[in-house]
Amino acid sequence: MNWRVHLSRLRLDTTPLRESRDFRLLTLGGTVFYLGGMVSYVAVPFQLYTLTGSNFAVGALGIVELIPLVVFGLYGGALADHADRRTMLVATGAVQIVLTAGLMGNALLPAPRIWLIYLIGGLLAAAQALQRPSREALVPRTVRHELMPAATATTSLGSTASLLVGPMIGGVLIQLVGVSWCYAVDVAGLVAACWLFAKLAPYPATDRSNPPSVSGIMEGLHYAVHRRDLLGTYIVDIVAMLMAMPIVLFPALASEVFALPATLGLLYSAESVGALLVTATSGWTAHVNHHGRAVVISAMLWGGSIALVGLAPNVWWALLALVAAGAADMTSGIFRGTIWNQTIPDSMRGRLAGIEMLSYSLGPLGGQARAGIAADVWGVRKAITSGGLLCVGGVALTAGLLKGFWSYDARTDPFAVHEREVRAAAAAAPEPHSVPGGE
Repeated sequence: MNWRVHLSRLRLDTTPLRESRDFRLLTLGGTVFYLGGMVSYVAVPFQLYTLTGSNFAVGALGIVELIPLVVFGLYGGALADHADRRTMLVATGAVQIVLTAGLMGNALLPAPRIWLIYLIGGLLAAAQALQRPSREALVPRTVRHELMPAATATTSLGSTASLLVGPMIGGVLIQLVGVSWCYAVDVAGLVAACWLFAKLAPYPATDRSNPPSVSGIMEGLHYAVHRRDLLGTYIVDIVAMLMAMPIVLFPALASEVFALPATLGLLYSAESVGALLVTATSGWTAHVNHHGRAVVISAMLWGGSIALVGLAPNVWWALLALVAAGAADMTSGIFRGTIWNQTIPDSMRGRLAGIEMLSYSLGPLGGQARAGIAADVWGVRKAITSGGLLCVGGVALTAGLLKGFWSYDARTDPFAVHEREVRAAAAAAPEPHSVPGGE
């Protein structure tokens, strides 16, 4: 195999974008949506801190958002398996437009209401939790089965770029024109995203469809728990984030450990740089079949890289380790998404997307708490390094206990084979909007 072939395997595979109009709309809409959200992500805590002068007041917003995230994430997954997913995207997007406009209006008041920020924050968390399962469950409906690694990497590229650029835009707007303009940018992004989502073909429920209910949600949880490949993706990610999430310690790392407060922004963005590098060179992921093994190894590399951050002799080595950590985390994310989208039947995809959302949302929240407590007891460096090492050990233990996850092979896994056959049969006898959306 010559060097040109090797290089071609590093290129981002844009086939899903070229083949599927609906995937293009979904990806562009999701990127615009996420970019605006990341601008507001900077504005809300800044506004709360400015109004209250309290770090607890800023952290309390996360507590307010937690219950809506859990409840409506699960319910939104059940809705995604019953309702038209395009309708869900547009309707929940419209609600977010109104709510974010409320934040903008509140920011323009001579004395913004603090209680209103918390109220709207909780309602926004509920609307976003209702929407996300439908958006993620749509991806397998818009591209061919074998293109799922490329589709996962492409959608990740948009969100990662937004994660990198959005906070910078927010910071500039806060300094130049104030937080109300951050919310205005978010509203504009939401309007554009809803317009793009409205142009999608209808995607009603396929196979059997039951109205959302507690029993339906429990059916999804039972399905997830009794499939070791899916259970492995959830547990590995929760363990990795719970043990090694270091973000809450970045201010202390920059100011106290390295005595360079100006590098705080670099610490926040370094992981996104690594993630962006992986997605931009992700063509090789289509040639990997042992996805469970890839998730485990990547998660262990994430933990090892975080451990090195705590051992770094200076901030530049810490930044390099964070770039490596972001690259490993994105690699794990690509293969976790591929397992989900290639093996879960469409009738369950929404509910499982709701469970997935909880798995990668709750882990970081717990990880921030663990890191803060450990830093108070042992110091910042030891808190970061111990978390990374605990991640490596925890992920290795998970892989040992879930041997079916380690041996997962997309070519022979019965769930992947079944879904491949279902998609092939649907492509051979297409019905309107029931197969991947082409032109």
